[in-house]
This record gives sequence, C-alpha cells and structure tokens, in this order.
Amino acid sequence: MDELSAAYRWGDPDRSVNLPDGVRALLANALGVREPRPPARVAALPPAALPDSALRALTAACPQVRTDEAARLAHAAGMSTVDLLRLRAGDATGAPDAVVIPAGHDEVVAVLAACAAHRVAVVPFGGGTSVVGGLRAGRGGYAGVVALDLARLDQLHDVDPVSRTATFDAGVRAPRAEELLSGHGFTLGHFPQSFERATLGGFAATRSSGQASSGYGRFDQMVVGLRVATPAGDLRVGRAPHTAAGPDLRQVFLGSEGAFGVITEVTVQIRPTPPERRYLGWRFPDFTAATQAARALAQDGPLPAVLRCSDELETTINAVSDGAQAADDGCLMITGLEGTAGAVTAMESALADRLSGLGAQALGPRPGQAWLRGRFAAPYLRDALLDAGALVETVETAAFWGALPDTYVAVRDALATSLADLGTPPLVFCHVSHVYPSGASLYFTVVAAQAADPVAQWQAAKAAAGDAIAAAGATITHHHGVGRDHIPWYRDEIGAPGSAALRAVKQALDPEGILNPGVLLP
Repeated sequence: MDELSAAYRWGDPDRSVNLPDGVRALLANALGVREPRPPARVAALPPAALPDSALRALTAACPQVRTDEAARLAHAAGMSTVDLLRLRAGDATGAPDAVVIPAGHDEVVAVLAACAAHRVAVVPFGGGTSVVGGLRAGRGGYAGVVALDLARLDQLHDVDPVSRTATFDAGVRAPRAEELLSGHGFTLGHFPQSFERATLGGFAATRSSGQASSGYGRFDQMVVGLRVATPAGDLRVGRAPHTAAGPDLRQVFLGSEGAFGVITEVTVQIRPTPPERRYLGWRFPDFTAATQAARALAQDGPLPAVLRCSDELETTINAVSDGAQAADDGCLMITGLEGTAGAVTAMESALADRLSGLGAQALGPRPGQAWLRGRFAAPYLRDALLDAGALVETVETAAFWGALPDTYVAVRDALATSLADLGTPPLVFCHVSHVYPSGASLYFTVVAAQAADPVAQWQAAKAAAGDAIAAAGATITHHHGVGRDHIPWYRDEIGAPGSAALRAVKQALDPEGILNPGVLLP
C-alpha cells in the first residue's frame, strides 16, 4: 500500500481483513449491499496557500517542516467514516498547507509564536484518530493552515514508583507507552479501540475512555499533571493529586481538543502490571436484564476491570462474524478480571454468585478470549465494509441509569428510521462499555448500504441521532469529543453562559484565535 492510499485506511496494512462469508451474506440478504466501492486514488491536493514569509518563519521556529503531497494528505482528516468517504472520493480539501514537526516543547512555543504573528491556523495532530471532525480547521480569515504533528515528542521523562506516576511527552503513542512502562513493572491500563494509533496527548485532549475503564478510570481521571504551550504563554498545571486552590486548571485543557493550547507533557497515574488477566462471558436473556446487571455491579459490586454488554442484535452479529453456525440467543456480557491469581479467582467466584442471582448463564473464557483477540479489529473491519459498499459508523452517548432505557430506544429508532426513509434500511446495534454508579455509556454501530451520496446519507442519520440524544436528556458525547460534528448539540447542552465562558478562556489563552479554529467552541 502506498503512502497516499494509506491516508484513507486504518493502521497496519498487514492487518487488513477480509469479510467472513457470513458477514457478506448478511450484508447482501439483509441490507442489499452488493456493489463494491473500491477507493479511488486520492486526487491532487489543492495548492498550498501559505505565504513565503510565514513558511520562512515556521522553518526558523522548527527546522522540520514538510510541504510534500504525502505529508499534507496524511494530515488532511481524521478517521471518521465521513472523513474516509471524502478521501476515498478524491476530496482532500482539508489538507493543511504544511506539516510542522517540532522536536520538543520549546519548538512548539516558537511555532505558535510564528503562527500568531502571521495569522496561520494551527491544528495539533497526535495519532489522527478523531472521529468528530476535530482535525478540520476553518480557513476563513487565516493566511493558511498548518498541522502541528507531535510525533517527535516521544520520550518517557520520569517514573516515580513511590507516587506511581509517570511523565511522558504528549506525542508518545499508546503501545509505546505500555512498552516503556512495562520495563518498570507498570501499566497505564488505558486500551481504547484507537489504542494502536492514538497518543497520550490526544487521550487527554479528548477525555478518552479505555475498555478497562471500570478498573482504571477514564483517561482524564488518570491525568495528574500537564504542561501546555499556548500563544499567551506556558502553563504547568497539577502539582498535587487534588487541590482546593481554586478551580482545577487541568480541567480547562482536558477535553479542550487543542483549542486552548497544545499539550506537550502528560503526567499520569500508573498501576503495577497485573500478573493475571482473565476474560469471561455471560449470557442474559435480553438487553434489559444485562444492563440491570451492569448497574448492579457498578453500584454494589463486585466491579471487574472490563464490563461490557451487547444488545441482542450485536450479540447475533458477533456470533456470525466469529463463524458460528447459529447465533447465540440473548445478550452477551464480557467481564475482564485483573490482579494476582488469587484475587482474580476470588473475583470470578464472587461474580459468578452475583451474576447467577441476576439471571446470567456462565459461558466461561471462550467469549472473553474472542473479544480480546478482536478488540482492536473494528477499524480494520470498517475498511473492508466500506470497500464492499456498506456504510458503517458509530454514535455514542451517556445517560443516567434512570434515563438509559429510553435513550437506547430513542437513538436506535432515530437511526433506523432516518436511514430507512432514505431507502437504505440499516442494522443498528449497541453495547454498554463504560459504567458508573450513576449511569453508563451507550455505543451504537450502524451498517447500511451506501447511498449515491453516502456523506449526506450519514449526516442526515447523525443529525437524527443527535436530536434524539438531546431530547432524551443525555450527553452528545461520552468519549469521542465535540470536534466540529457535535457543536450544534453541545451549544444547547452547556447553554449560553457556558459558551460565553469557553470563548473567554479562548480569548485569554489564544487571543489571535489560531488554535484549531472551528473546533469545540459553540
């Protein structure tokens, strides 16, 4: 695979997948997907608009500046289905004029100063995994756009085994962070689906949640310190685990998506590497029983490190994808247990007692091991589905337990109805993967035949889902972030005073408005 075509595919090309026969039959028979849509070679990029004076200033601030086609294309978009569909159709209009690759914090500061002086928009770029339009900067009123790639900020600076903290450069990718920590006997325990590509700075900037969030918490809960470069100056926030010294400024940058500053260092809480991990499956008669059991574990325990439950359709589709001759009935719950061998065995026994009393049937380790093998495979599967002519995308939200059942039905039905009305009736399935004492997330996957204009097709479905989420009183995003795509609903969620407060922070830290314009701020 050449460097250009890699821009519209996920991850390692050697791990690309072929659709199982059962999935192909499901696509054809249930959705009418029969026309393959092989991606076209990406069209020539629009001419770079960056003035020579700005380019010279950038090069003086950071010697590594790339303006070649491959570098610009690789930073043209994130990894949403809409991003990929546009690139596959030859639309690379989101490409920056240049890619700046600083070697450290001081070069980031110098780049921001040069961009502010020449009114050049800056898109901080980590692993490029945004699925909410977080990497498409607005060009209006700017002399040009540059991507600020943090790949060279890739060091582990400190491990404090007493405090159990570690300080990393923000550009360290998640697999590398685990590799570096393992040498000290520790783990971060943060394994989102974007794990292979995403960076620690990106996790912080988007409030990422990993698959073991029940045991390790969300990434923003792991962050104890940040170093941030802004056009108005540098900040180091977080000198103790918690403080009563005013509002916690860490929260200004956690979830800020590069709109307020560029995170250059992250100090995180770490845990000793568990000597044993065990993943088990449980069957419930229906999704209501499964989510009620998840609530019981979240509120009263025992709570495993991984806790996720699929609705009836997702359970069926996963069984078909795994090559099962007949789909499993009911709903599947996966639990992940971590710790010493004795602690894991004790947890398994306690879970068995608790879940059997809640109507579960123990399925043993096979379903858990199948989930573990495939937990990072969904983006590769999406590539294959897009090639086959299917539209596939996700929607996620979170709600309090009391509102969760109605939210589930409303969002599922909104997605199904909106796509059916367009002549492409979908499969819509869902799972719960992050739980709290007061509520949980819902993660929907949608598969349909591609319409003639699949971008407009998905945007209509996304709007219907967003309206349903808002009407249900749920949040517009649990862990994907706001980006550009969620701004209309985010504006209503935080209200006019909240929007004004965010704009005031932006003015204080980025008075020229160069950082990721058009993203996050209502």
